[in-house]
Amino acid sequence: MPRYFFNVRHRPGPAGLAQDPEGEELADANAARERALTVARAMIARDQFATIRDWMLCSFEITDKDGQLVLTVPFSDTVLEQGEDWGPALTA
Repeated sequence: MPRYFFNVRHRPGPAGLAQDPEGEELADANAARERALTVARAMIARDQFATIRDWMLCSFEITDKDGQLVLTVPFSDTVLEQGEDWGPALTA
């Protein structure tokens, strides 16, 4: 399985990219995008990073093992657009 690295872009420039040194093995780029959205939601919910003023301006820059950019996933993608649906509602 390919390894993807979930680097967090939190501001412009080289100092604004938090590198993921370990990465994760996932089936494909679609699985990497879904993982990025899950992690972004968790990061926003915890809000532990005083240096992040607006999570909706952050994004994951997902790279492969060679450091090539595979895709960018904005944290704003965690918010549903009007009319979108994430699937069946969870029931308690």
